Amino acid sequence: MVRLNDLPRFSLLIMSLLFLLLALWTGLVRLGWDTTWLQSRLVLDHGPLMVCGFLGTLISLERAVALGRWWGYIAPFMAGIGSLELAVGLPAGPGMLLIALGGLGLVTIFIFIIVKQPTLFTMTMGLGAGAWFVGNALWLTGRAIPQIAHWWIGFLVLTIVGERLELNRFLAPSRYTKSTFCIGLGLFLSGLIVMSAIPVQGNRILGIGMVALTLWLARYDVARFTVQRKGLPRFIALCLFGGYAWLGIGGLIRLFSVPLEIAGSPVYLVYDATLHSIFLGFVFSMIFAHAPIIFPAVAGRPMAFRRVFYCHVVLLHMSLIVRIAGDLTGSFSAYRCGGLLSVIALLMFLADSMYGMAAGQREAKALNSHGAPSL
Repeated sequence: MVRLNDLPRFSLLIMSLLFLLLALWTGLVRLGWDTTWLQSRLVLDHGPLMVCGFLGTLISLERAVALGRWWGYIAPFMAGIGSLELAVGLPAGPGMLLIALGGLGLVTIFIFIIVKQPTLFTMTMGLGAGAWFVGNALWLTGRAIPQIAHWWIGFLVLTIVGERLELNRFLAPSRYTKSTFCIGLGLFLSGLIVMSAIPVQGNRILGIGMVALTLWLARYDVARFTVQRKGLPRFIALCLFGGYAWLGIGGLIRLFSVPLEIAGSPVYLVYDATLHSIFLGFVFSMIFAHAPIIFPAVAGRPMAFRRVFYCHVVLLHMSLIVRIAGDLTGSFSAYRCGGLLSVIALLMFLADSMYGMAAGQREAKALNSHGAPSL
């Protein structure tokens, strides 16, 4: 039973998950699987539904829950309603405007947070919110998605890296550690800005920045200690390291994308490899890692960890290896098969998460029925 005060965040969580399902469906159509009755415009909105509808709404909701202020929910509400307008086939303009306002709302949340807590990790996540808003605003002005996709990548990479930096503070990082992070961050931000004006050079700088952040995370993230533990901590750490590997691969593909195109791999397949190594490999590895923590916090319900969670993690990585190998060798069949396996992996993730939530509910009820242990 959902409590009345949990209803807004629970509704937004369900809405974001529905956008994920719709994005997976449109992704299958773009891969060439036959669902011909789907609206043609909706197929073009595959990226916005995934980045803004699912990830934007979910990340904004997480920030609103952590903020604990009623006005924080305006950001996920705007992003969710705007994405819903796209999903039901209404004119795109109002939906795009609402999504842009959702990005502005997330920036407002981080301005409030940074004023109260001016740290490197809050500023990094605030820059991520700013990148989302810039990408949304440029999309609203009529820029094509390939022209603004790097800003959406910036949103997700900076948000995730900022969250990992926040956890890293418990290790009391040295001045050298912070300085090397700032170098990688500076390269990444420079790549975002330069790419908007000089795409080829900006793409290379962005790739170098992604590789630099990957090396920093692999060297300094707290996961290098938690991977030695058992159960959920090890699962989270392994997911994180898998995600970091895909961030590095995405950076290398960006760095060498022009030679790959010259070598004969079609341009759209190289573009596909650069996007999905980040949006699927990096981002969803992070989601897999943090779902046992974030979903209970947002939904207000416990989630039990089960070893079956490793199944969707392994399948996602295998599917991406097949897909990106197909991208870089020009094999359309491998590209399609890898994409299909990725969709299956994400559906498995949703099923495993529901199973974990149900198991967590049962364990909580069993604990309550036996009473709290005496001290």
